[in-house]
Amino acid sequence: MTEGAVEAEVGRARLRKEDARLLTGQTNWTDNIQAAGMLHLAILRSPMAHARVERVDVSHALELPGVVAAFTGSDLAEGTGSLPCAWPVTEDMVHPDHPPLAVDEVRHAGDPVAVVVARDRYAAADALEAVEVEYEPLPAVLDLEAALAEDAPLVHSDKGTNRCYDWPLKAGEDYAAVRDRAEVVLRRRYHQQRLIPNAMEPRSVVVTPLAASGEYTVYSATQIPHILRVMLAMVTGTPEHKLRVVAPDVGGGFGSKLQVYGEEAIALTVARRLGRPVKWTESRSEGYLATHHGRGMIQDVEIAADRDGRLRGLKVDLLADMGAYLMLVTPGVPILGAFMYPAIYKMDSYEFRCTGVFTTRTPTDAYRGAGRPEATYAIERIMDELAAELGMDPVELRRRNWIRHKEFPYDSIAGLTYDSGNYEAATDKALALFGYEELREEQRKRNERGDTVRLGIGVSTYTEMCGLAPSRVLRDLRYAAGGWEAASIRMLPTGKVEVVTGTSPHGQGHVTSWSQIAADVLGVPFEDVEVVHGDTRSAPQGMDTYGSRSLVVGGAAVHHAARKVVDKARKIAAHLLEASERDLEFTGGAFSVKGSPEARKTIQEVAFEAFTSHDLPDGVEPTINAEHVLDPENFSYPHGTHLCAVEVDTETGMTRIRSYVCVDDVGRVVNPMIVEGQVHGGLAQGIAQALYEEAVYDDDGNLLSGTMADYLVPSAVDLPDFVTDRTETPAESNPLGVKGVGEAGTIASTPAVVGAVVDALRPLGVTDVPMPCTPERVWRAIHGGEEDPA
Repeated sequence: MTEGAVEAEVGRARLRKEDARLLTGQTNWTDNIQAAGMLHLAILRSPMAHARVERVDVSHALELPGVVAAFTGSDLAEGTGSLPCAWPVTEDMVHPDHPPLAVDEVRHAGDPVAVVVARDRYAAADALEAVEVEYEPLPAVLDLEAALAEDAPLVHSDKGTNRCYDWPLKAGEDYAAVRDRAEVVLRRRYHQQRLIPNAMEPRSVVVTPLAASGEYTVYSATQIPHILRVMLAMVTGTPEHKLRVVAPDVGGGFGSKLQVYGEEAIALTVARRLGRPVKWTESRSEGYLATHHGRGMIQDVEIAADRDGRLRGLKVDLLADMGAYLMLVTPGVPILGAFMYPAIYKMDSYEFRCTGVFTTRTPTDAYRGAGRPEATYAIERIMDELAAELGMDPVELRRRNWIRHKEFPYDSIAGLTYDSGNYEAATDKALALFGYEELREEQRKRNERGDTVRLGIGVSTYTEMCGLAPSRVLRDLRYAAGGWEAASIRMLPTGKVEVVTGTSPHGQGHVTSWSQIAADVLGVPFEDVEVVHGDTRSAPQGMDTYGSRSLVVGGAAVHHAARKVVDKARKIAAHLLEASERDLEFTGGAFSVKGSPEARKTIQEVAFEAFTSHDLPDGVEPTINAEHVLDPENFSYPHGTHLCAVEVDTETGMTRIRSYVCVDDVGRVVNPMIVEGQVHGGLAQGIAQALYEEAVYDDDGNLLSGTMADYLVPSAVDLPDFVTDRTETPAESNPLGVKGVGEAGTIASTPAVVGAVVDALRPLGVTDVPMPCTPERVWRAIHGGEEDPA
């Protein structure tokens, strides 16, 4: 770096600006919000998975001290419509009504049937016990295959079927012909268990009415304030321009807050009826029933190959558990994965079909990765099986089939254009860091000795599509919204900068990263940039945060808006310096005349001149503020290689992760510290699916793992030390060259861990262990399902 040069912000490991408020307790969580005369809501939920509601009587609850009002589903039905599904994946998709409060029938344990409004949350909760409900039990629908039988009990009797949709995709040669020619054909079934999101902050909503003007402010722990505003207007009939939605500090989401929930519609409706502020905050156990779940899928996967390991074809049949209702993007989540099953591999034929199935369980929807972890798991697991069948090293099998770095951009068989990548470089780096050959040799010796504790090695070479992308592509997928994102830059008279973004962070570090992007383009100090977000009044345009889209779409929009600021400032600077625009250079935040560096104007000086408007060129408006709405050209495609070594005690079934190495390629890195944190968090959630977490139901549809005492969320002490590194192939689809990192760790890690467990046990004849690979399941896999004599 030359003397006096300013260090670039992009690529610098900056401490997060957001953390000071978090660490000092000066945050504004939704549940912290208070308003004069605020009332509190409590919601009565069905204890039954499926039943006809014969009677709901709230009269006794109304007699209790502190209770102000109580409502049944029938009471709120007028003026409150069905909750939205924004992704009708097929023209004939079955789309049942989804009332915020059940009226005639409950369809999963936790389905809400009544709401009590009281002066404090304790009085509201106590009053729920006084609400009388008579149920007529109906059969539970839990098994995905049985639900499709002709004589199966129906979740929605008026629809005549439990089949929500069939969505097919065929590409390349005819699969049946390819299969018939193939020398090796393997078929495997994998189960993606249901997962329950566990954000640090429970869901919460506060609605404050302004009766005189009919305006309402909705504070919600949400990932999607802009989408929520549109959808609440549609569901409740409240004019959109009378709604302001604010996402204050939001403590995590992982997809669970990418939703328009019934509680938000109920709170708005009650506030409108009573003319008073209302608040609802879920308990942990309530959230386990009422917050949407993730995954829930049966995967039948068939792969066809030659004896030398060359892939010929892939066939995937999915049964996807919708749960009882279609939430915002429920049916589309498995479809996102459809394009990722071929992963990084070349093949001649690909055939995919997904069948959505209604069950009497909590609805499913997006959970970190949303369809892509499921796809990566299936293809990486069956690649391991193919390697075992062929007697080939699993890394070597992958090398023989992946797309070479010289072949990019590459049109995948599933119809995506991968713009950049280097799978060889990431894998070579990971293997070296892992000590792959040494571990394989140790494994061989331990197997020969018949050690009680076996060593297993898992491999996951992945790519993913993120940065939910071109609006026209989303149109073709029948998604109701676009993939654009908005940003604006306000240059204040004092030279400070406000970045207004349509993305809404809940832990990702947008304020820091967006400050770095803007500071670099504008040449202003990082500390002089403030980021405004999460409020539909101060940031009126946006498509919000999910699917690792914030940086590749929202951050790129910030970059474009900042470039526009520089272009507008250039006109004024040229006038002030009495030079041609073509003769100006802009470096280090200042315009100077080529050959005369002493003639210069900083961008802050230009901003002040625009503010005073005393000496502007004719026809130039007195501002250098700018905005940009970006509709991306393509998805972005992070990739990488994850390697996991586990030790499995064959006597107890206990699995211990001995080492974990990952090398990810997320394109250009804005802030290495934030990237590292995202990778670590993603790994924790992927490992959790592999070894710990599962939503368990009994035969009557009751959630057995309905508290944190029963649903095993790993803590830091349950996780290994991670060795992480990166390679970098910049994306071609955005000016920053970034690819996204929020979900990569989750997508890649699950098959690496489960693959390692199976690899450890393969010499004992084990070819699969259902997730999560608990000690009991591992023990049963070793002993062929026999009971533990202990």
